[in-house]
Amino acid sequence: MLDRISLVLVIIGALNWGSIGLFQFDIVGWLFGGQGAIVSRIIYTLVALAGVWCISLLFRQREDIVERVEK
Repeated sequence: MLDRISLVLVIIGALNWGSIGLFQFDIVGWLFGGQGAIVSRIIYTLVALAGVWCISLLFRQREDIVERVEK
């Protein structure tokens, strides 16, 4: 379950960075009151932690990942 939540957060972060790169528009900041707003900062932090968690996916055996998803 933690793998899926992390993956969703990483996807949100990737889409946000894509919108910043392409359109100079921060979706998270816009939705939650700017980059300095506490909610935005919490989301940025959760996305960063999810990215760190997803690093572990690179070092797991494929069977371990498939087995966790099936549960």
